[in-house]
Amino acid sequence: MQNIGLIIAAGIIALIIALFQYISKAKNRTKKNLFFAFLRFLTIFALLILLINPSFRKHTYFVEKPNLIVAIDNSSSIKHLDQDTSIKNYVNTLSNNERLNDHFDLKYYSFSDKLTDSIALSFDQKQTNISNALENLDQIYKNSNAPILLITDGNQTYGKDYQFDSGSYSQQVYPIITGDTTKVMDTKIQQLNVNKYAYLKNKFPIEVILTYSGNENVTTKFQVKSGNKTVYTQPVSFSPENNSSVINFTLPATTAGVLKYTSFLLPLEAEKNTINNTKDFAVEVIDQKTNVLLVSDIVHPDLGAIKKSVESNERRSLTIVKPSEIQDIEEFQLVILYQPTTRFKGIFEKIVSTKKNYFTITGSKTDWVFLNKVQNKYKQEITRQTEYYLPEFNNNYGTFLVDDIGFNDYPPLLGTFGEVSVNAAHDVLLSRKIGTISTNEPLLITIEENSIREAVLFGDGIWRWRAQNYLDTKNFQGFDDVIGKLVQYLASNKRKSRLNTISESFYYGNASIKIQAEYFTKNYEFDRRGNLAIIIKNKNTEATQTIPMLLKNNSYEADLSSLPSGNYDYTVTVRGENISRSASFTILDYDVEQQLLNADVTKLTQLATNTNGKAYFIDQKNLLINELIEDQRYRAIQKSKENIVSLIDWKYLLVIIILLLAVEWFLRKYNGLI
Repeated sequence: MQNIGLIIAAGIIALIIALFQYISKAKNRTKKNLFFAFLRFLTIFALLILLINPSFRKHTYFVEKPNLIVAIDNSSSIKHLDQDTSIKNYVNTLSNNERLNDHFDLKYYSFSDKLTDSIALSFDQKQTNISNALENLDQIYKNSNAPILLITDGNQTYGKDYQFDSGSYSQQVYPIITGDTTKVMDTKIQQLNVNKYAYLKNKFPIEVILTYSGNENVTTKFQVKSGNKTVYTQPVSFSPENNSSVINFTLPATTAGVLKYTSFLLPLEAEKNTINNTKDFAVEVIDQKTNVLLVSDIVHPDLGAIKKSVESNERRSLTIVKPSEIQDIEEFQLVILYQPTTRFKGIFEKIVSTKKNYFTITGSKTDWVFLNKVQNKYKQEITRQTEYYLPEFNNNYGTFLVDDIGFNDYPPLLGTFGEVSVNAAHDVLLSRKIGTISTNEPLLITIEENSIREAVLFGDGIWRWRAQNYLDTKNFQGFDDVIGKLVQYLASNKRKSRLNTISESFYYGNASIKIQAEYFTKNYEFDRRGNLAIIIKNKNTEATQTIPMLLKNNSYEADLSSLPSGNYDYTVTVRGENISRSASFTILDYDVEQQLLNADVTKLTQLATNTNGKAYFIDQKNLLINELIEDQRYRAIQKSKENIVSLIDWKYLLVIIILLLAVEWFLRKYNGLI
């Protein structure tokens, strides 16, 4: 209403000025004067309108089609089941169908172990995680109407079971079932369970689960070979009723190093798929074990969390004792002192005399008067008060390679209030933070002095960190890895090197294979400027290749997941430096996707039922298209959009003003009025 009043006022003012200039001053009221007054009125009125700058509401209408998500399984099981060509033709049919494209806005994705917004199909991926793909799609389109066409054989190699997890999906899922649905006679090694490590002169257990599908009674034989030598054999019988068998046995760990084995389930004559009758496995035999001693005079949840983390690696064991129970610490590679008090005087003396590495964890029950007196590497101000300290990760920590598992969002630890001063050369892994304020004081440090390694944690309550890691990732691996690396560093007296490599002795062919390296300056500070490369040599073929290592957080990394199975040597070099490190590893031949024989119709049908969708076979594309188009849930919606447009943004008004002034000037000039 205010703009309307101003526009009316602008019209009156423009009219008054025009009449004053051309009518009241004119001696004769001619038609020319009236026309000039009209032009001047329009010009002044337009200028005043620009100054007022009124706004106009503009409504536009458009039709929004529902999305139709096409998610395609890009794993190697599709190719193994000879469905790759059928799927490509199916996708082409969908993309070229005019009726479907008029009704839906088609979006294409492919998935294997992860979801990608691409349909560059290679069908060579080694893992399938259907649950992860559906969860991501459900999140991406949670605020829209977007049914999902899931083109897959339904065989998932890892991840949550999509059959039972699908009840929470907001979108309807339409599985397009590919692969052979006819059951044929088949025996296979369903699963082989073996520990990754064994100890020299011990026996390590192996569990094998064998399965059979067929309508006849059959007998075959299970064997395990090491090279050309058969080390275990057992006959196995199956029937339609007893179609599985579990075999438990042990093998001796006679020599240190990586021992490779091949297990065989001799195939039947009528079997089509014999790949799943063979499975390679390996065990690393070690001749020593890291023994850790934890000394505590109190009962605390931290003790259980530390024990679980340390013993998550079978090469380590942890013993918990009270200070009064300690006899000898020679058999332990590391001593953990939990909240020391005066009762720890004897253990401190033993540590000094034996020159053991140790890890001190302080907290609300620590006797700091005693601890400040018994050592001189760090001091805590005595206040008799406690404070909660949040962790802050130091990205420049360089003593050993460690990943940030989200420490900055972890719960606080309870420590003693007051200033901490460190008098020895040290490296800060975590620093203290109170609320949002960084104190620049240490929370977790490592010290290396006179060949003795020590770590100090200034707070208790790390059991909450392990629980937080599980809440974030659904496992404890991240936290356990941090504790494991800390224990590994403290339990070793190996001299620090400027270049270190991190790798496993062997990898399974379906696993992610990554070699890491850490490179330091001459002052042993992590160097981000290094130019590192890894030279890979296949021992079997003598072929070599050089791959640059990429900087990732506080390490350099090379992804070797594309390498075929075999034995490899590798050397990591630093360009411009005379430094290198070499090691070897083995990749065992195993493709879980090739162990699959049939499409999992049962799970895919249940997935469709749980999400109010419907399952189709790949040859039912016309039925699918017709039913999708006729489904009343997927109707296009007409929507309106309101835009508020200011008059000053309308460029043509300025053109009109210039044109009016030009016409007025020309006519006045023509009539001799200028």
